[in-house]
Order: sequence, then C-alpha cells, then structure tokens
Amino acid sequence: MRTRSSLVALGGVVLTLVLAGCGSEAGPTPGPNPGTPGLDALPIKLDALSADACYVSPQTQLPKGCEKYVTEVGGTAAAVHQRAAAGKTLDVALDHAAAALDQGVGAFRGAGCTTVPNAGGPCTESLISISAALTSVKKLVDQQATTG
Repeated sequence: MRTRSSLVALGGVVLTLVLAGCGSEAGPTPGPNPGTPGLDALPIKLDALSADACYVSPQTQLPKGCEKYVTEVGGTAAAVHQRAAAGKTLDVALDHAAAALDQGVGAFRGAGCTTVPNAGGPCTESLISISAALTSVKKLVDQQATTG
C-alpha cells in the first residue's frame, strides 16, 4: 500500500513539473488572425474551383454532392466583389460577374439543392449558371493579371 501511495505522490510531482514548464515562456505567441486571403490569392482560388467536377460538368453532377463547391463559390463571390471595388473606379463587368455568381448560389440554396440526389431540374440549372458565371469571373480576373 505504501508503494502505491508513493507512486501516486511521485506522479503528482511529475505532473506539477510538466505543467510548470507550460508557462508564458513556452514559445512564441500566435500573431493576429490573418483573416481571409488577399485579393492576390483570388486567381489561385478560381483555378482550384475551375478544376472541380461541379464546374467542369455541372449537368451530370448530383446536386447534393456539390454543396461544398457551391459554398466555396459563394465565399469567392464576396472576394470578387471586393476586387471589383478595389481600383479607383468600380470594375462594372467584374462586379456584374460576381453578382451572377451570387444569383446562381442563391438559386441553388433557395431550391434546397443540398438534399437533391438526382441531376436535372432547377438544381442542375443553378450549377450550370454558377459554372458560366465562374468562367466569366475567371476570364476577367485573368485579363486583369495580364494587363495590370
């Protein structure tokens, strides 16, 4: 019995020493939250989205399988709106293309497509619209990259 209580006491001492080493001097503190990627990351994000099967062949995809893609596109639309407004004047064409993304995402969500197991109907039409709008956005952003 004495050995058991000695082991428990020794364990408590070891635990105390380990926890004492976890003070404020343990390492660097994390910096501020970096937030969302900058506008320079937008072309990379668009390239990634345009490689998704929901973009490449929206007419054959099961709508419920495109939920993550549509969510990513919705977030990207906000970055596109920001980019359109980032210059001295609003890039109207880019802002309209971002609005088309918003509209496609809204239609997909409004039709409850995240639970639709079969291709066709308004959900597939929404995916096709999103794909077309994403093509326009990508083209405009790529043109900005080459023309400055």
